[in-house]
Amino acid sequence: MDKQKYNNYPLAISQIIGLINANDIAIPEIQRPFVWRKSQVRDLMDSLYKGYPTGYIIIWKNPTVKLKDGSFSQGKKVLIDGQQRITALMTAIAGKTIVFDDYSEGRVKIAFDPFAAISGDPDAEIFAVQTPAHIKGKRWIPDIAEIFKSDFSSFKFINQYVADNPDMDMEALHGVIEGLKNLQHCNIGVIELDAELDIDVVTDIFIRINSKGTALSQGDFVMSKIAADEIHGGNTLRKVIDYFAHLCKDGTFYNKIKDKDVEFSQTEYLAKLAWLKDDKETVYDPECDDVLRVAFMHKCKRAKLADLVALLSGRDFETREFKEEIVSQTYSDLTEGVKNVIDDYNFSQFMLAIRSAGFISKKLVNSVMAIDFAYAVYLLLRESKEVPVDEIKSLVQKWYVLSVLTGRYSASPESAFAKDLRQIGEIGVKETLKGIEDAVLSDNFWDVQLNQNLTFVSTINPTYQVFLAAQIFFNKDSLLSHIPVRELVNLGGDIHHIFPKQYLIDNEYDKNMYNQVANYAYLDTPVNIKVGKKAPREYMSEALSEILKTDDATYKAIKNEDEFKQNLEDNCIPEAITSMTANDYKAFLETRREKMTALIKKYYYSL
Repeated sequence: MDKQKYNNYPLAISQIIGLINANDIAIPEIQRPFVWRKSQVRDLMDSLYKGYPTGYIIIWKNPTVKLKDGSFSQGKKVLIDGQQRITALMTAIAGKTIVFDDYSEGRVKIAFDPFAAISGDPDAEIFAVQTPAHIKGKRWIPDIAEIFKSDFSSFKFINQYVADNPDMDMEALHGVIEGLKNLQHCNIGVIELDAELDIDVVTDIFIRINSKGTALSQGDFVMSKIAADEIHGGNTLRKVIDYFAHLCKDGTFYNKIKDKDVEFSQTEYLAKLAWLKDDKETVYDPECDDVLRVAFMHKCKRAKLADLVALLSGRDFETREFKEEIVSQTYSDLTEGVKNVIDDYNFSQFMLAIRSAGFISKKLVNSVMAIDFAYAVYLLLRESKEVPVDEIKSLVQKWYVLSVLTGRYSASPESAFAKDLRQIGEIGVKETLKGIEDAVLSDNFWDVQLNQNLTFVSTINPTYQVFLAAQIFFNKDSLLSHIPVRELVNLGGDIHHIFPKQYLIDNEYDKNMYNQVANYAYLDTPVNIKVGKKAPREYMSEALSEILKTDDATYKAIKNEDEFKQNLEDNCIPEAITSMTANDYKAFLETRREKMTALIKKYYYSL
């Protein structure tokens, strides 16, 4: 058996809060979205009060960092697991403001009922998430954080509470308040990983923890790591990444940064983020993990975030030794990479490429990994000057569409990233893409594989999403109207069944048949209402008849039979649909899939 790789010991909550306040434990998640429900914070307080076990936290005392005088000091403790629990303690007991998952700021205030605590009833509600009723009434202590303030006077509080609640026994209340105050002395188990552990071992421990269902991601691991560094500016870089992710979702967050983080506002980064105040982009809102990944890939030409942790620790992959110069270089590269990722011009030009390829809505983007790598490809091309600027957009578009169509990064994405980065490093983006095309875009892929992909029922099917992007790219109209597919996607229009769902159910088709994506098309709402449950033969003939009339009609935007036929072609629907019934449905699906794949192929080679 190997030597034990950790120490375990208890720490009082007050000690943990003290270490965090002193910045001895790096927990960037205090400023990152808190994903626990408020009721979970209440339950944590209740468990502590009743003496129940509340789990443990895992920290890693690493790495050694160089001080300004050139000496080395043991690094801060980096949180590996337990960030949500600690954040809950910080907001409920220490009264700290946190950031919720909608990026609003505030506190989770927990109320306490002394009467319930005294009752001895095991089912009594002692703690509750604060509501206006708790503030208005006299029975509840509306915010337990007030009890833990240094200037809290038990004597004054007890006298006032008894005056407001004459039925309360003063001595009993004193015992309850002391019991509540003792929450800060409750112990939480701490597992501290050995400072001498090899980075590979720590990473393995992290991965095993992560595989057991913890919410901590590889990106969280990196964010905790860089937050602990002040010599190379990691603590500031963490904020840049975090704030960028915030601002991508909510531009109003800029003023909060400016007003509340004075130290950060004095850095160069506030101006670099200012463009996000007015950013309306919704297709791609990178999370912290995405920023780290893209920055690391294009600047360090590596893909695994575990490798980034190793490099930030000074790991020489050949000698397995620690080298301070590797730490410095990695921070320098990562900083430059992040600057490139958050740059207004880079981001807007990349998104212009994605949007102009037809991906104009978040609902058409199913693979964030694919878009992350496409952004890295864009930045690599910008930096290398491998091709003229006017070729970059086409290469980025093709790379993204190809990776989506083939599911290139759907399984083991980091391994696929690493493979592609190595190839790009050897022969460049253009030749690497050509090699991938030659390898995977065979006749079988276009004629068989894509066709098979369109037999699925989900509208988030990547092949179907590319089909819609192709329609948008070619500016195709929606079925039986001159309203472009682009407009209906932008406006949140509905996708409807070409062979109406109820019509197929009435003809004994099951869900796996009537919900195939080859039976979907965007229809304007009035058109869809007109279609109803009619057989295609019926409503298509009706539409054609109305189009040929001179009077008003639902389908009046289509002026003649030629436009009608073109509209069918735009939606990859065979002309024979005007005579089709339920008996023809399978043949319809086969024909439409062939037409859809043909459009996708034409689209790809048009980029």
